[in-house]
Amino acid sequence: MNLRVSDRSKLIVQSEIRNMTIECNRIKGINLAQGVCDLDVPELVITGAADGMREGYNLYTRYDGLPMIREALAKKIYSYNGIVADPEKNITVSAGATGAFYCTCMALLNPGDEVIVIEPYYGYHVNTLLAVGVVPVFARLDPPDWQFNTERLEPLVTDRTRAIIVNTPGNPSGKVFTREEIGQLADFAVEKDLFIFTDEIYEYFVFDGRKHISPGSIPKIADRTITISGYSKTFSITGWRIGYSVAQEEWARMIGYVNDLVYVCAPSPLQVGVAKGVASLPLSYYEGVCRSYEEKRELICNTLHDAGIEPHVPQGAYYVLADVSDVPGKDSKEKAMEILRRTGIASVPGNAFYHDEAGENLVRFCFAKRDDVLEKACGNLCKMRSVRK
Repeated sequence: MNLRVSDRSKLIVQSEIRNMTIECNRIKGINLAQGVCDLDVPELVITGAADGMREGYNLYTRYDGLPMIREALAKKIYSYNGIVADPEKNITVSAGATGAFYCTCMALLNPGDEVIVIEPYYGYHVNTLLAVGVVPVFARLDPPDWQFNTERLEPLVTDRTRAIIVNTPGNPSGKVFTREEIGQLADFAVEKDLFIFTDEIYEYFVFDGRKHISPGSIPKIADRTITISGYSKTFSITGWRIGYSVAQEEWARMIGYVNDLVYVCAPSPLQVGVAKGVASLPLSYYEGVCRSYEEKRELICNTLHDAGIEPHVPQGAYYVLADVSDVPGKDSKEKAMEILRRTGIASVPGNAFYHDEAGENLVRFCFAKRDDVLEKACGNLCKMRSVRK
């Protein structure tokens, strides 16, 4: 029969995040599964997009984005990330950080190449690799500190290894890579001649006095690092799909060509709104958002601890992995469904973040919710106190 799905599509499965969202909606529960932050969008960003529409920014842009957003990003990338980027040569605005990552993989990897993925991982990273015919190879980090060292990477390298993916702050672990760990990563990448693909979408959400360190700011690996980020989380505009990548000119040119082929361009007036936010919002805005998430982290982690679901307290981002060993169920999906049934709170089964059984006693909660919603969710989670296997 000639009518069939592609072999490639058979490798890609529906995200457990989406599955649990569907289950949550079915019972009209509270969705702490999907990372949809429902905080207020900065008014400057909203009015900027609306003004962009009125001012005629409704057509295609250049494949790598409007000059105003690339220029705003270049200044931000230098001042916050410590990366020197020419807005004409090094920056590609894409359809969210996910789109930027897909274009990077299409531009720089061949089918059959291998990429080291740090585990627990974000599922879209793995599915994107599979979609382009690349083989993910997994390097495990262990809770509660998720310490990184290159000894775990050494046996994974073959003559087909092309890159390593670094997500900092990490989803789902909340891991924030230290300068020392990134130094180890830099030495390893140079020795093995690897690209470094970063996902830094949660770069502004780092807790307990930690600092976000961009691998691309390290001179010895600046030419082999593709820095990927965006404003979906920072401005609470996950539906706008405005992300970007930063790379040396040779890599950026090809990433841009793929971006043109797949997306043509990111939404033009929304680029204007984000550009105005990036250019004009004060440092206090970002500090305030970070502080808000740190307070939400304390609330949910304390609640989970009291409910007998021990959290692995995140160092950054806005997720918490929690130990559900004492929740009934033979695997993490059954345990997540038990929590949903008893409390009306949706989480993500831990097996969504591991390639083997290592996540079967974990679930992930998202705490990027308004205070009243999160407080209600925490009240419901207290129902788990009486639950044992």
